Amino acid sequence: MGPRLHSLGAGQRRQLWGRANVNSFHPPVRVLMGPGPSEVSARVLMAQARPTIGHLDPAFQSLMEETKTGLQRLFRAPNHACIPLPGPGTCGMEAGMMNLLEPGDVAVVAINGLFGQRMADMAERAGAEVVRVEQTWGKPVDPKKVEAALWARGAKLLAFVHAETSTGAMTDPAPLCALAREHGALTVVDCVTSLGGIHVNAEEWGADVLYAGTQKCLSAPPGLAPFAISPKAQAVVNARKTKPRNWLYDLQLLMSYWGGEGGRAYHHTAPVNAVYGLHEAMVALFEEGQEAVIARHLAMHQGLVAGLGALGLDLQVAKAHRLPQLNTVKIPEGVDEAQVRLHMLNRFGVEIGAGLGPLKGKVWRIGVMGSSATPRHIRVCLTALADALAAQGRNTASVQGALDAAEDRLSAHV
Repeated sequence: MGPRLHSLGAGQRRQLWGRANVNSFHPPVRVLMGPGPSEVSARVLMAQARPTIGHLDPAFQSLMEETKTGLQRLFRAPNHACIPLPGPGTCGMEAGMMNLLEPGDVAVVAINGLFGQRMADMAERAGAEVVRVEQTWGKPVDPKKVEAALWARGAKLLAFVHAETSTGAMTDPAPLCALAREHGALTVVDCVTSLGGIHVNAEEWGADVLYAGTQKCLSAPPGLAPFAISPKAQAVVNARKTKPRNWLYDLQLLMSYWGGEGGRAYHHTAPVNAVYGLHEAMVALFEEGQEAVIARHLAMHQGLVAGLGALGLDLQVAKAHRLPQLNTVKIPEGVDEAQVRLHMLNRFGVEIGAGLGPLKGKVWRIGVMGSSATPRHIRVCLTALADALAAQGRNTASVQGALDAAEDRLSAHV
């Protein structure tokens, strides 16, 4: 290990940094089929490369209004305030918890994977008393267990994950939101992996806070968190007795910038070019049609599953609860899962994800999201996976056999 910089003299530091080899970075070309980010289309990348303007520029303020309206359409939340928060999808989770909860509040958090656990952690950091409703990883949240927890305690908030990225399991938000309303509780719904890939309907569900990420089914680069909050939840935020425990995601402060009523007040320097990218991603999605995008994700999932079946592979999650866009594939006994992923990456440039928590070493996570939900991606992924298994002596089927099994679904979406 080299000498610590703070122990060097000024002249020595200048010499050290003068020898540093800092060059332009040229990333390798990858086929992104992990749990995120998904691939970003050329039109979104080009949109982000447009000239930067000021975050209070009148032209950018017009774009802000279009972005807010687009997010309302995406979330199907015509009465919610919708904005993109600066940061990854996790900042939407933090904003929801820190703004709705105050010390001493009771929060019921349904946990059926890693991100449910993270919700509970954040609720505790907000000072709330957290009632955990534990589920087996890979299964949807059980409304009966949630109802029992709500009856037992006068909860202010119910939080759960719509599309659990760590397991590939989908939970139906409608009955959970109905239970919360019955018990006078607000709802926080994690839609990071669901928005743009399966149906999200804040108005139909009666959900209060929903948040997502740009890097999944929206196929924009990571860095923004679409966020929606109902009038009822806004009233709770405005009636707080204490300030939220974070400043950047204090919704009252954020809304003074994004709300725009009576002129926008400076809060932070918005990531202008990232907003360009999100806006263009929504334009592309609406051009294709929200229902058509959802149908494409489902068809690519079905093609992938058919191909996996031909390779002798099965999914972790029961068919009725599977996410089309995030597939957890069981690893056959005796297979070195890390070597499979490395083989796919090195030889084919295909990235898939590993399992997390209790599923570590037991599953691969294959993302079929956004611009990565195409027939070409499915064919390349199946080819790479079959080749990687064959390299470990798993000649369960030919590559062509896997592709033929998938082709009916894929050929309809060429």
